[in-house]
Amino acid sequence: MSDNRKVCGIDVHKEFLQTCILSRTGETSFHRFRHTHDEILLLKELLLMEGCEEVAFESTGIYWYRLYALLETDLRVVVANAYRIKSIPGRKTDIRDAQWIAELLLNKLIKPSRILPRGDREFRDLTRNRETLVRTRTTVKNRIHKILDGAGITLKPVLKDLFGRSGRHILQGVIEGRNPETIIETIPSSVVRRRSEALREALQGSLSEIQILLLREQLDLLRTIDEKVSRVDDLILSRLDENGISDMQICLSVPGIGSIAAVTILAEIGDYRDFDRADRLASWAGLTPSVYQSADKLVTGRITKYGSTHLRWILVQSAQAASRMKDTVLSRFFRRVAFKRGRQKAIIALARKILCILWHLLQKREVYQEEQKMKKVKIRDIQKIRKLSVEEAIDFIVKEGYRVFAPGTTVSGLGPAHSGGGS
Repeated sequence: MSDNRKVCGIDVHKEFLQTCILSRTGETSFHRFRHTHDEILLLKELLLMEGCEEVAFESTGIYWYRLYALLETDLRVVVANAYRIKSIPGRKTDIRDAQWIAELLLNKLIKPSRILPRGDREFRDLTRNRETLVRTRTTVKNRIHKILDGAGITLKPVLKDLFGRSGRHILQGVIEGRNPETIIETIPSSVVRRRSEALREALQGSLSEIQILLLREQLDLLRTIDEKVSRVDDLILSRLDENGISDMQICLSVPGIGSIAAVTILAEIGDYRDFDRADRLASWAGLTPSVYQSADKLVTGRITKYGSTHLRWILVQSAQAASRMKDTVLSRFFRRVAFKRGRQKAIIALARKILCILWHLLQKREVYQEEQKMKKVKIRDIQKIRKLSVEEAIDFIVKEGYRVFAPGTTVSGLGPAHSGGGS
């Protein structure tokens, strides 16, 4: 380690950047820059001129993204987890924070956070944007249910999916003020038309002018969101290369994981080869229990919840889907844990198990396969088995390693022998 080594610690805020340049000889200089594109370029020029070898700052919200993107091309950038570099106690100021980060970096006491390459970050932004759209769509659907319930129109118990083809046809008819009989007769699904009595009863309510206006606005918003989700889906699939498609097929082979879940999991994990063990990946995802140790006593608590909340959310969704499947290894695992620890802990345990299974499958380039189930022999199959003669039966027993004696024969140490004896 050279004596003239210089580093820079940056305290990142939304509006400004507080920097501290620190050398091994103890020389410090403080600078403040506005958090804009041009000011960051001035900061980079200063750091290069000062001969700084490394720059470190905390991963504060989304405000570090632009700073990292502009500095990573010419400097070694270390992004630190704010939880792991808590500042020293005492009066907290921006200057003290920047200096503390610089001191940690100078002494190599910062463990760098795992930052995905630019292409992977952009791909992850797409999947997260889709997640936001889907959650917004769910809010709109709940708002539509609330409007209908307020008007006394209870379609939810009658229709499996209010926002399917038949459901939207009924909603459009209600908005246009059509007669219930006309709406029912023109429903595209014959299965739904068979529930005409229940539909007539559900459509007895009436909407006021304001409710009709609100319902129309929410349906228009729902159609807009659906179009946006469809465009994002196409864009996500277009970004998948040959390896990405192969990884997605491996993920889809695991029970409970659909196409959207597979893409989201791959986008959040990035390069799975960065983790040498499945446990490391589970720990990075925050699905391992926190551990407290005092003397010889070891206590495990709740999961740490480090890492991506998006990854944990989609894994929990996949675990819930897998737990509802019938007669699979994963569903049996869920029921076994749920019986001992409760449903909530069982879902988390299943989510962790799915993630670990995915790591092994991706590493070995294999698809998920259930354990071979034993065939149940039906009675009619037993009747098809050919009956053996006595001679054939004796030959079969002898070939299996047994000795056969005639009835009444005395064998030394065994007494009278029967029709068969152990070898």
